[in-house]
Amino acid sequence: MKKVALGPQTLLYPLPAFLIGSNVDGRPNFMTAAWSGIANSNPPMVSVALQHHRYTLKGIKECGTFSINVPSADLVKETDYCGIVSGTKEDKTTQCKFQVFYGKLKDAPLIQQCPLNLECKVVHILNLGSHAFLIGQIEEVHASEACLTDGQPDVQKIDPIVFCPGSKKTYHNLGKELAAAFSAGMEIKKT
Repeated sequence: MKKVALGPQTLLYPLPAFLIGSNVDGRPNFMTAAWSGIANSNPPMVSVALQHHRYTLKGIKECGTFSINVPSADLVKETDYCGIVSGTKEDKTTQCKFQVFYGKLKDAPLIQQCPLNLECKVVHILNLGSHAFLIGQIEEVHASEACLTDGQPDVQKIDPIVFCPGSKKTYHNLGKELAAAFSAGMEIKKT
């Protein structure tokens, strides 16, 4: 397969479309962020990269906490809205009709309609240039009961949104299962 050099870009596929929550000036606010992921297993930690001017980041710095809310495909319009509108101009919680609840941390707003929510305490903030790179320790996970199989989150039931950068910039949900993890490669190992 012939390759074409594209130069340094932020292209990875797919990227999660998360709704990052914080209390800002006493009210819940949510923004869409795709530059996020698991950073550590013990203790459990996540990473999130946010531009320095983001209103949500102001709240994260004020409270030292944030939430990661995993929206399902039926929340794609709300997810996109939270990425294109600033909380300085609109009350996104009201506009999106989000039902907000609080858990263990008491100041990290969570979205009831999202099937999976993580409450996080800020551990590190690193200035990378255009973005602040946050490391948060996961203090609690909330999952909608309808999205569990054998007591654990089921990705097919969660139906998460993924963002695909590039020429079209689109949202997708996950496709079909391809193989069992940690076993499909054993066929190669046997040869």
